[in-house]
Amino acid sequence: MALRSLCPIRYHLSRISCLRYKHFWASTRTFNFLRLLKLCRAEEDLKQVYSLLVVHGLNGDELLLGEFFRSCFHLGTTYLALSAFRRIEKPRLGFQNLMIRCLCQYGLHDDVLRLYLHCRSLGCPSDDFTFPSVIKACTALGDSRTGKELHCLVLRTGFERNLVIQTALADFYAKSGRIRSARYLIDRMPEPDLVSWNALISGYSLNGLDWEAVEAFRRIFVMGLKPNLSTLASMIPVCTRLGWIEVGKSLHGFAVKCGYSMIAFLVPALISMYAGDMDSCMSRNLFDSVPQKNTTVWNAMISAYTQMEMPKEAFVMFLSMLRSDIQPNLITFISIIPSCANLSSLSYGESIHASAIRHGSANQVPVSTVLLSMYAKRGDVVSASYIFSQMPNRNRLSWNSMISGYVYNGVWEFGLDAFSEMQFEGFNPDEVSIVSITSACSKLEALLLGKSIHAFSLRKGYESNLNVSNALLAFYASCQKLSSCFKLFYKMPIKTTVSWNTLISICIHNREMETAATVLHQMQKQGLELDPVTLISILPIFSDRKFMGQGMAFHCYSVKSGFSEDVSLINALVSMYCNCGDLDAGTLLFEVVPEKSVVSWNSMMTGFRYHSLYEEVMVLFGRMIRDRKRPNHITLLNLLPACYNRLQGKSVHAFAIRTGIIRETPFLTSLIIMYARFDDIRFCRMLFQMGEKEDTSMWNSIMSVHIQTKNASKAIVYFSNLLQMGLEPDNLTVLSLVSACVQVNSLKLANSVMAYLICKGFDKEVTISNALIDLYARCGNISTARKLFDRLTGKDDVSWSVMINGYGLHGDGKAALDLFMAMELSGMKPDGITFLTILSACSHSGLADEGRRVFHSMAEHRISPRPEHYACLVDLLARTGNLMEAYEIVKGLPFKPSTSLLEALLGACSIYGNVELGEKIGRKLFDLEPENSRAYVMLHNVYAGAGRWTDAEKVRSEIEKRRLRKIPGFSLFLGDEPYDKEFG
Repeated sequence: MALRSLCPIRYHLSRISCLRYKHFWASTRTFNFLRLLKLCRAEEDLKQVYSLLVVHGLNGDELLLGEFFRSCFHLGTTYLALSAFRRIEKPRLGFQNLMIRCLCQYGLHDDVLRLYLHCRSLGCPSDDFTFPSVIKACTALGDSRTGKELHCLVLRTGFERNLVIQTALADFYAKSGRIRSARYLIDRMPEPDLVSWNALISGYSLNGLDWEAVEAFRRIFVMGLKPNLSTLASMIPVCTRLGWIEVGKSLHGFAVKCGYSMIAFLVPALISMYAGDMDSCMSRNLFDSVPQKNTTVWNAMISAYTQMEMPKEAFVMFLSMLRSDIQPNLITFISIIPSCANLSSLSYGESIHASAIRHGSANQVPVSTVLLSMYAKRGDVVSASYIFSQMPNRNRLSWNSMISGYVYNGVWEFGLDAFSEMQFEGFNPDEVSIVSITSACSKLEALLLGKSIHAFSLRKGYESNLNVSNALLAFYASCQKLSSCFKLFYKMPIKTTVSWNTLISICIHNREMETAATVLHQMQKQGLELDPVTLISILPIFSDRKFMGQGMAFHCYSVKSGFSEDVSLINALVSMYCNCGDLDAGTLLFEVVPEKSVVSWNSMMTGFRYHSLYEEVMVLFGRMIRDRKRPNHITLLNLLPACYNRLQGKSVHAFAIRTGIIRETPFLTSLIIMYARFDDIRFCRMLFQMGEKEDTSMWNSIMSVHIQTKNASKAIVYFSNLLQMGLEPDNLTVLSLVSACVQVNSLKLANSVMAYLICKGFDKEVTISNALIDLYARCGNISTARKLFDRLTGKDDVSWSVMINGYGLHGDGKAALDLFMAMELSGMKPDGITFLTILSACSHSGLADEGRRVFHSMAEHRISPRPEHYACLVDLLARTGNLMEAYEIVKGLPFKPSTSLLEALLGACSIYGNVELGEKIGRKLFDLEPENSRAYVMLHNVYAGAGRWTDAEKVRSEIEKRRLRKIPGFSLFLGDEPYDKEFG
C-alpha cells in the first residue's frame, strides 16, 4: 500500500511483471498499458513504459504507440517520440500522420519536414491527412521549394480536389508572396469556404495588398458567409494601414457582438489599430481587458506605445511584463528597442540590450539589427559597429541599418566602405541601400560616385522607386547640377508632392526664384495639393517687400487649408514678414504661436537683427530664457551683433563654452567678427587658432578682421598660409584678398593676384570680376580695368557702377558719362548706387551741367534721391562756383542737412570768397554743433581770405571763449614693402 501511494507508475509496473504472461495479455494488456501511459509524469516514466513495450513486442501496436507519442509531446520530450518512431522499419500511414500532426501542433515545423522526407524514403504513402500539415510546415518555414514539390505530388496523387489541401496550398502561396497562384487556387475551388477566403485575405494583408483584401472581404458577404475571428484579425490591420479607423471600429463592434473581443488572438490587432489613431487610452483599455495576457498581447501594447512615440510608457510596460513572469521573445525586443532611441538617456537602451542578452535574443539577427540602429540613432557609432561585427549571419537589412547609421552620424566615408563591403559579401543593394548611399554622396558632393549609383539604380530597375528618385534629386542639387535635377524629375514615372517639394527646394537653394515659381505653378496645374513643406519651401521667394502680397496670399492659403497650427510653417511666415520689413505682422504671428520652439524665437530674433533692432533682440532673448528654452548656436549668432560692449560679447562667449556651442564653426567666425568690432585682435587670433583650420570660413573671417582693422598685409599672409595648407579658397576668400590688395595699393601685387584667379577660374565669377575692375582702377591702371570690363560677358549693374566709379576716381568724367549712356542703351537699368557714382565722377571732373542732367534724370527711372545724392550734387555745384544754386538746394532739402554737407559748402565759400553766404552757413553750423571747432576755423579762414580781419578776430575770440580745440592732423608713413610678411 505504501509503494502504491508513493509511486503509482512503479506499483503498476511491478504488478505487470508479477502476473502470469498468458493470463495478463489475454485479458487486460492494452488497457493496463494505457493506464500506465496516463500515469506518466516525467521523462523517466515514459522511458520505462517504452522499454516494457519493446520487451513485450507491443512497440508496433498503433493504439498504444499513438498514446505514447501524445504523452511524449504533452511532457515536452519530443525527442523520445521521434526516436521511437524512427525505430519502426516500415511505419504505417496512421503512425506517420499522427506524428506529423503532433509535431505541427507544437510548432516543430523543421521536424515535420524531416520526418515526412524520412517516411517518403521508406516508401510510406501520403493522404489527405498528411498533405495539409506538411504544407502548413512549409508555409511556416517559408520553404517555397518543398512547398512547390508537395503541390506537384498532390497533383500526381489526385488529391488536388480536396478542399483542405487546396486551402493549405492557397495559404502557402499567399504567405510566400505568390498571390496570383493563391488567387488561382481559390478561383478553381467550386465552393470555397470561409477558411479558404481567410487564407487569401491573410495573404493580401501580409503582402500589403490592402485594396485586394477589402475586395476579398466583400466577396465573403456576397457569398453569404459570416466573418469569424481569423477574418477580423486579418482585416483590422488592413483598416489601420488604409486609415479606415471608423471601419475598424465597426469591425471591433462586430467582434464584441460575436463574443470575440476578449480573445487574445484579436486584441493585439485592435491595440495596434487604436495606436495608429493615437488613441492610447483605448489601446490600454483593451490591454487591461484581457484577463490572461500572453506574450503577443504584451508585445502589441509595447509596440503601440513605441508607435505613439511614448517611449517611457513602453519601457514601463516592458518592466511590468518581466515582473509578470512573461518571458519576452524576439518580437518583444524588436518592439521595445526603437523606443530607447527617443529616451533622454542611453542607459535605457543599454539595460534593454542587457535583458536581450540574458534572455538569449541578442544574437538573433532581427534583434541585433534594431540594437545597432538604436545605438546609431543615439550617436554611438562605435557600439553599433561592434554589434554589427559580432553578428554571425548578416542579412541585407543588417547591412542597410549599418550603412544608414554611418550616414546618419555624418561618417559618410564609412558608409561608402560598408556599401562596397556589402556587395563583396554577396548582398545586392536594394532601394533602401541606394537611398542611404546617395545621401552620403550628397554630403560628400561626390559627383562621379553619385552618378555611378544612379547608373546602378537604372540597371537594377530602381528608377521607378519614388524614394530613390527623390534621393537622386537631392544629390544632384547638392552638387549644384540643376539641369540634371530637371532631367531626372521629368523622367520620373510617378511624382508626388514630395518630388515637387524637392525640386522647389533645389531651385530656392540655387537662388533660381523665378524657376521655383514656375515649378510651383506647374505643380498646381497637375492638381496636387500644397502641403506645409511646399509652403515652407516657397516662402523664401517672397523675401522682398514688393512680393509681400503674394506671400500673404500663401499665408491665407495655409489658414484655409488648416495648416495654421503648424509651428514650422508659422516660423517660415514670421521670417517672410520680417524680411519684407513688416515687423508688426511678424511679431503678431509670433505672439500667437501657442508652443514656441527654439526656431520660433530664432526666427523673430533674426528679423529684428536684420533690421538692426538690437535692443529688441536682447529683450526677446530675455523672454526666451524666461520661457525656459535652451538657446542654440543660431540664437547666439543673433545675439553677437547686438552686444553693445566687449563685456556682453564675452558673456555670450562664456555661455557658448559652457554649453558646447563654441565648437560650431559659424559661431566661432561670428565671435571673431564681434571681437574685431571692439578692436580685440588678440582674441580674434586666439579663436582662429581654436577653430577647424580645414574650414575655409575660418580663414575668411580672420582675413576680414585684418582688412577691417586696416592691416591688409596680415590678411595677405593668412591667404598665403591657407594655400600652404592645401585648402581651396572660395569666392569670399578671393573677395577678401582683392579688398586687401586695394588697401595695399600695389599694382605688382594686383597682377599676381589676377594671374592666380585666372588660373583657378575665379575670373568667370561676375562678383570677382567686378572686384578686380575696382582693384585696377584704384591702383591707377584704368586701361586694364576697362579691358576686364569689356571682356565680362554677364555684366550686372555693379559692373557698370564700378567701371563708372573708376573713371570718376581718375577724373575722367566724360568717359564716365559715355559709359553711363552705354549702360542705358544696353537695357541695363541704373540704380541708386550707379547714379551716386556718376554724380561723384561729374563732381571730380567739374561737369556741372552734365551733373544736373544726371540728377534730374533720376526721376525718370523712379529713383528717389537719398542724402548722399544731394551731397554729391551740392559738392559738384560748390566746386564749380555755383554757390547760390548749391545753397538753394540745401535750403530745399526734404531732410535736415548734415554737418559734412554744410562744411563742404562753407569750404567752397572760402575758395570763391563768398563771405555773405559763408556767414549764413557758418551760423547754421554753429546751431547744429556749437562745440564743433572745424566750423569756427573755416569761417575764420573765409573772413581772413576776404581781408575782414576784425570779423576773423571775433571768430578766434569765440573759439578761445568756448575753449574749443582744433583736432590735430597726423601723417601716415607707408614703407617700401607692399605688405608685411610676418605671420600674425
